[in-house]
Amino acid sequence: MSKKKFEFDVLVIGSGAAGLTLALKVADKAKVAVLSKAALDAGSTSWAQGGIAAVQHDKDTLESHIEDTMVAGAGLCHRDAVSYIVERGPKAINWLVEQGVDFTRRENNGRDTFMEREYHLTQEGGHSHRRVLHAADATGREIQMSLEEQARAHPNISLFENHVAVDLVSDKNADPAQRKCIGAYVLDTKRGMVDVFQAKMTVLATGGASRVYLYTSNPDGSTGDGIALAWRFGCRVANMEFNQFHPTCLYHPEARTFLLTEALRGEGAYLRLSNGERFMPRFHERAELAPRDIVARAIDHEMKRLGDACVYLDITHKDPEFVKSHFPTIYQRCLKLGYDLTKQPIPVVPAAHYTCGGVMTDLHGRTDVNNLYAIGEVTHTGLHGANRMASNSLLECVVMAEAAAEDILATVASIAKTEPIRHWDESRVTDSDEEVVVSHNWNELRHFMWDYVGIVRTTRRLERAARRIDMLAGEIREYYSYFRVTSDLLELRNLVTVANLIIRSALQRTESRGLHYTLDYPETDPDLEGVDTILKPPRRPVAR
Repeated sequence: MSKKKFEFDVLVIGSGAAGLTLALKVADKAKVAVLSKAALDAGSTSWAQGGIAAVQHDKDTLESHIEDTMVAGAGLCHRDAVSYIVERGPKAINWLVEQGVDFTRRENNGRDTFMEREYHLTQEGGHSHRRVLHAADATGREIQMSLEEQARAHPNISLFENHVAVDLVSDKNADPAQRKCIGAYVLDTKRGMVDVFQAKMTVLATGGASRVYLYTSNPDGSTGDGIALAWRFGCRVANMEFNQFHPTCLYHPEARTFLLTEALRGEGAYLRLSNGERFMPRFHERAELAPRDIVARAIDHEMKRLGDACVYLDITHKDPEFVKSHFPTIYQRCLKLGYDLTKQPIPVVPAAHYTCGGVMTDLHGRTDVNNLYAIGEVTHTGLHGANRMASNSLLECVVMAEAAAEDILATVASIAKTEPIRHWDESRVTDSDEEVVVSHNWNELRHFMWDYVGIVRTTRRLERAARRIDMLAGEIREYYSYFRVTSDLLELRNLVTVANLIIRSALQRTESRGLHYTLDYPETDPDLEGVDTILKPPRRPVAR
């Protein structure tokens, strides 16, 4: 089989809410390629249960949403970013509705206007008002399917499933300030060939990196690809130490990634110990509606204190029909696993859920490299600070996708065609006969990240993890040099890169703040308020 070359105006790496929104926003005026590692709907967007936060009624205000986000972010949110994204929330919701997204409506409401509380709103951790729109308990799935339907129908959008980005490609400009991204090398996993995708503009919309941990609520593809691609390409990253652990994933051997949405607690569910005792009121005035970092640490503390394998989420005191109608997906999944949500408490544990740091961008989605953009969970915009507030992430995806699309459309037509990218060179590699190296290192990485760089950290654990990651990185570099690339190898390579960034960032932050909690520095240092942890790559890459 021969290698292929493709040429587009805009190359979007990632097919979730951020990537598809941007593609749809630019496609009327540009030729777009959207890459997905597997099926288009295999990413984190489809897994999002809770909803999307935006001010929707007269008892709520934009200022309240902004302040709630600032408080949840524990002193590291950028107010300009928070204001920019929150203020554009209502417009983003209107656009999603225009694309066919069917949010759950209030019962017995015959009014046709969008505002005036037409939609059912939930309240989640950190929010002072009900402002989370949802589609039952499968909001992400509804958004993904609606955007995917629109993208498949657009004549200017080409969709490439089962395509994994290997590396970004630079032009040959020797001046780092003028250097630009001109596309990417991409592995077609069905053909086993690395193809060239050349583009005037490249957009990273690859999601987060929670698969770096042993236990996670994320799909298999959340391996930090965009963060690693951008880092190798010369982009700075920020606040990688802030990894959000969702407090309530189902504790069951057959459902280790199944999330029990925060909306359950928003509708009154309690967290209980095995003896039935509620414990969250001992940890925070908002009890079960405290910010996620506090809830996750409280659960972790109680599990370790008692030696229990889990705690329990209890919504049995609510009307059974209400629970079934508002959480049908969760109810049916639990029922299949032997739990009736309306009759018994459900065993839950924390799991890695969201990457709050990432590739540094401005409020147009621009990275440090010309013609390279990043949007969604892959980024650090300043919205989330030290702790993401529930349901702000889907909002960020849509708002920042539109911001990047506007910036791209302002210049893409004037960008001259660059020199052709040469084909991927496989002349000095062979097929691997040691795939066990990849699987072993993958398992080792995720185990020690969970044990040493998890919810509660110490300097000694972080230093131990740093030594292990250096050894693994060396092995992966050697393996990568000798063997043809595979999807598993590329994901492991990216995970090792991201794990290293997380560990280095955690060692640099000598305090406890938000999602980063260390026993060696248990207090928050007021001198570090507003101070991001920024890492800069050691050198710029050269053109291939």
